[in-house]
Amino acid sequence: MLDCIIIGGGPSGLNASLVLARAKRRIALFDEDKPRNAVTLESHGFITRDGIEPSEFKRIAREDLSKYSNLTFHNQRVVEVKKESKSFSVYTEKGEVYKSRKVIFSTGLKDELPAIDGIHDFYGKSLFSCPFCDGWELKDLPLVLITDNPSGFHKTKLIFNWSKDLIVCTNGKKVFTAEQQELFEKNKIEIIEEQIVSLQGDDGQLKSIRFQNGKVIERRGGFVSVGLKQASLIPEALGCRKHENSGIEIDHFGRTNIEGVYVSGDVSLAAPSQVIVAAAEGTKAAMGVINDLVREDF
Repeated sequence: MLDCIIIGGGPSGLNASLVLARAKRRIALFDEDKPRNAVTLESHGFITRDGIEPSEFKRIAREDLSKYSNLTFHNQRVVEVKKESKSFSVYTEKGEVYKSRKVIFSTGLKDELPAIDGIHDFYGKSLFSCPFCDGWELKDLPLVLITDNPSGFHKTKLIFNWSKDLIVCTNGKKVFTAEQQELFEKNKIEIIEEQIVSLQGDDGQLKSIRFQNGKVIERRGGFVSVGLKQASLIPEALGCRKHENSGIEIDHFGRTNIEGVYVSGDVSLAAPSQVIVAAAEGTKAAMGVINDLVREDF
């Protein structure tokens, strides 16, 4: 019987594993290696690791963890988790079953991009979702924000911090109030409501945007508002309560409403999607597990 199984091997799951391993707990980390940031060339905002390639970050993390003999790695997908009286049965795609007292889901989210021709060629290379992550690399360039929802107003203000040469494209929708449009005009930000036909460029570098009316604008990069969905439906199948924003409800230490089930990282949608934040959330969930195990065993 394991003390804890961590599902998801991104920064959150890796840091949760580190804290649990150092607490002398018998743990296993399951990772199918399909990260949300697979298209990203560099990760930013994590001190000592700024600009690192995500796969290299994971390699170093696993190297750090390899010295803990009480932790095992499993490069496979978990397909089901069943709650029993005082433990969980975790089923993998290979038909294996593992028993554990606690489970941490660090399974992350998936991006849903707008249905625009060519957008996948540029996403993660010159078109991004987070200005805190990639704004510096695009600073002072002619940028575009592609957004079709009201949250784009706040995102516009954020991006304007990095570049004043900004155009906002709503892809055929009217999403801003008259007051918001006045503020855009005051700051010389053009709004284009015409539907986008395609994005054009070479080797992942955006060069221009073509619209349905034939208009073409040149841009060197930018940002896009993405939809987010849970990468794993297992927490919901276990009965974990969700927020209105589709994130899993947790307390300060990652506990869900299902006893013995914890969540860390982007799954809760309770914190900004940053590598360093996800790692911290993994630490907190691991501390929650350790506190609960100690309480139960004492």
